[in-house]
Amino acid sequence: MSAELAFIAALAWLGSAVLTGLVRRFALTHGLLDVPNARSSHLTTTPRGGGLAIVVMLSVATCALEWSKSLPASLFWVFMVGGAAVAAIGFVDDYRSASPALRLIVHVSAAAWAVLLIGGPRLPEIDVHGPELGWAGAALSTVGIVWVVNLFNFMDGIDGIAAIEAAFVATCGSVLTLLGAGPHAVTALGLILGAAALGFLVWNWPPAKIFLGDTGSGYLGYMIAVLALASARTNPTALWTWLILGGAFFVDATFTLLRRLSRGERVHEAHRTHAYQLLARRWASHKRVTLAVTLVNLGWLLPLAMLTVRYPQRAPWIALFALLPLVAIAGAAGAGRAASAGAGPREPQAS
Repeated sequence: MSAELAFIAALAWLGSAVLTGLVRRFALTHGLLDVPNARSSHLTTTPRGGGLAIVVMLSVATCALEWSKSLPASLFWVFMVGGAAVAAIGFVDDYRSASPALRLIVHVSAAAWAVLLIGGPRLPEIDVHGPELGWAGAALSTVGIVWVVNLFNFMDGIDGIAAIEAAFVATCGSVLTLLGAGPHAVTALGLILGAAALGFLVWNWPPAKIFLGDTGSGYLGYMIAVLALASARTNPTALWTWLILGGAFFVDATFTLLRRLSRGERVHEAHRTHAYQLLARRWASHKRVTLAVTLVNLGWLLPLAMLTVRYPQRAPWIALFALLPLVAIAGAAGAGRAASAGAGPREPQAS
């Protein structure tokens, strides 16, 4: 890591921590609070919208990289326009409530904007000149970005989990992208995003003093999806690497969604049936679940993601090997089953 990048990442961490504190004070003063309800996983009224600090710091860092000529114009405009759109609709939803249709329109538009500027993925061959997937690839990429945006929103239901997941995926994904001869801009942006997420985590670690809100969760999902797509433009197997790194969120959200769809539920409505939510109630602790996800990330998913860089020809099989146990865990935890009565604690006594 260059001295300049290390300095910017350190500023992103510090700035995010300081700004989160200011956003918290503003939210408390103006009544911008998350009030517990029957579908909440917390017991106390808590400020929300803290993800705005991450948005501001990453936007400033992106402008700094552009000014220093370290960032392709395509990534700059994707981050500044697409990211701003996702954060803006999340901000509206946090404080005024936006319709599901409007949120979907904005998410699809931002995803299509990213694919238009960056390009769709190539066939997963070990040759950068592998054939393009054309319109099919563009459509799949757009859907994939929209899904990552929303799964981060779905998975942001207990203290610390979304911020620490974003920090892990962005940081490790950016480093492995560099090791796989990917674009340096992805490494820079990923490290800065990870640093900003860790700065927010200072306030969001259980018991959380402020929540990300849709402002931050959707933004984090969008940025991570864009970085994965940009990595795959020069190294198609990088998609497998990023998929493995985000496996904990991807499996839980997807498994739960499919199970709820099978029962004909309205999947855009809030619920408390993801595996991580069920475990938080069962273990009476948010901290234990967040730490468990972190251990799975570091002890299981990261080593296997590293193997995809070393053995790119076997990346699909490595991904399958990495994710299947997580599917089994989600099923055993009861992810997506009909909701049971009773609210789970967000700030339990046992931690």
